[in-house]
Amino acid sequence: IISGVLVIWEIAGRLGLLNPLFFPVPSSIFMTSYFMIMSGEISDNLSITLFRVFFGFLLGTIPGIILGMAMGASRKIRLLIDPIVSATYPVPKLAIFPLLMVIFGIGEVSKIVAIALGCFFLALINSMAGVRNINKAYFDVARNYGASPRQLFTKVMLPASLPMIFAGIRLALGTSLLVVVGLEFVSANKGIGALIWYAWETFEIEKLYVGIFICAILGILSTLALKKAEERIVPWIGQLAHTIEKQ
Repeated sequence: IISGVLVIWEIAGRLGLLNPLFFPVPSSIFMTSYFMIMSGEISDNLSITLFRVFFGFLLGTIPGIILGMAMGASRKIRLLIDPIVSATYPVPKLAIFPLLMVIFGIGEVSKIVAIALGCFFLALINSMAGVRNINKAYFDVARNYGASPRQLFTKVMLPASLPMIFAGIRLALGTSLLVVVGLEFVSANKGIGALIWYAWETFEIEKLYVGIFICAILGILSTLALKKAEERIVPWIGQLAHTIEKQ
């Protein structure tokens, strides 16, 4: 499908059906990307974007999973923290970025913290939902067999909530890519977002498309990587889906 769209796009551009100022032909975009790769422009910008995404994702997702599971397991913790989450989650992360720059400065830390906040809430909400959706009978059976609190966590709570946790991780990673590009639009000299913004300012439309395609490729690769990780860590989900398809 993608190759067909590119062929139609190329033909339409060559026939003059598309304005080359706004829709340059794919061959022109590919040549531009080749020169950008050879010059190191893509690697320079991509490396700093991945650096921000990696540390922001880890900084937000790990605490989000831990706190989310604690909220799902404990009603007291949930009642204490849930109002705070409900009040702060809807606030756009770009809206509080100026405040983060005041607190952490204009360097990398403020950007990483903003990305972490975007990941934190998604990981927390999905982890909490994963624990709360566990059938109580599983806990009762485990306790009847003398399971300790540690065994309840490792043998019941964690395996049963992993599908929802991974859903939260996938959402968090996608959000981290969205947030980092937005941040690089407004406060960065390097990065894929900065590349796209600079291409718009200088009307280098081919470079603008290259930046957009890089974002799309990052999204595809991250999704595939997480799916592979999920298949390894939570193999029974794939087996269950296969069984349902057969029925």
